[in-house]
Amino acid sequence: GYRNPYFAGQYSGARKAGLIRGAYHFARPDRSSGAEQAAYFVRHGGGWRGDGWTLPPALDIEYNPYDSRKCYGLSKKRMVGWIRSFSDETRRRTGRRPVIYTTTQWWKLCTGNSRAFSKDHPLWIARHGTARPGALPGGWRYWTFWQYRVKGALPGDQDLFNGTLDRLRIFARTR
Repeated sequence: GYRNPYFAGQYSGARKAGLIRGAYHFARPDRSSGAEQAAYFVRHGGGWRGDGWTLPPALDIEYNPYDSRKCYGLSKKRMVGWIRSFSDETRRRTGRRPVIYTTTQWWKLCTGNSRAFSKDHPLWIARHGTARPGALPGGWRYWTFWQYRVKGALPGDQDLFNGTLDRLRIFARTR
């Protein structure tokens, strides 16, 4: 049920500043189904338009910061099912599969290193404080985004797109 109270201003402000923008959903598989959370996310700003300025929706799935259950109390099989449910509903509502933001360690622990998403979901790998993103999870052969720091020259997390600005614009408009 959480919504960033600054989202609308940040989202429209980024576009007005000429920046490619996007939105992400922090997964809470212990709260409701993937489909329910995807529907909520898309209704509240997680949509996508093939306009070259809007990144596809992103699913942030990682360690549970609110509880000691690292995998939200779900088995590996149920976690993969939850992610699939989120992805299917996101695609149904937006026409795009979500980018999956995760760490290799969490993915191995909580999905059993599932390869179910590597063929049709872009990867946003989080690995901080290193010169490279390192080993990738579950069958992904390359990363689309890499979050390499939580602080830096720009406000917020520091992320890198694996390509040129022209490729990023194509990514932002292609199904």
